[in-house]
Amino acid sequence: MQTCPLCASPDTGPYHRDDTREYLLCGHCALVFVPAWQHLSAAEEKAVYDRHENGPDDPGYRRFLERLFMPLITRVPPGAQGLDFGSGPGPTLSLMLEEAGHTMALFDSFYAPDERVWQRRYDFITATEVVEHLAAPGREIERLVDHLEPGGWLGLMTKRVRSRDAFAGWHYIRDPTHVAFFSESTFQWLGQRFGLRVDFPDNDVVLLQKP
Repeated sequence: MQTCPLCASPDTGPYHRDDTREYLLCGHCALVFVPAWQHLSAAEEKAVYDRHENGPDDPGYRRFLERLFMPLITRVPPGAQGLDFGSGPGPTLSLMLEEAGHTMALFDSFYAPDERVWQRRYDFITATEVVEHLAAPGREIERLVDHLEPGGWLGLMTKRVRSRDAFAGWHYIRDPTHVAFFSESTFQWLGQRFGLRVDFPDNDVVLLQKP
């Protein structure tokens, strides 16, 4: 049995199985995850992302991102320095934040792999529809928290696990690039692990503040 990729606990067990994959539940942090041997290769994963058509000229996509954008901009100071982690092939939230007067850096392992972004800290970091793709979410989230200034905000958007019954029919697990599924309890665990304040301003949106 695989240890949890978020908290490294060996306390994991079966949660759900469908026609293509199995899903394990961590008894420590409540993450639901796909075991590593069932993940896509990097090339297969990128091929899925290359088909995405979201971009800054799509008003519907902008409205979707406003669910994170609106509560975040009320919490960060004017002219803040931000990082959009997992910015994707058509960065949009970063452009919206620049339009609001903030300075943005981008990082994406496929589309903007600029390691220089890790040479500084940020007033806020965003990751929209990203953490569910992470094979090693514990390592990546720890890196994001480490690169926040004191008082800084980590803004995440990802659909949350609600119940075992809902999970079985959930469209979110049909995406083969989705391998880590967070619940409200998982985010509360993250808050305790890193000493973060945890806010849930909207469905599928969580803001975590570094002390």
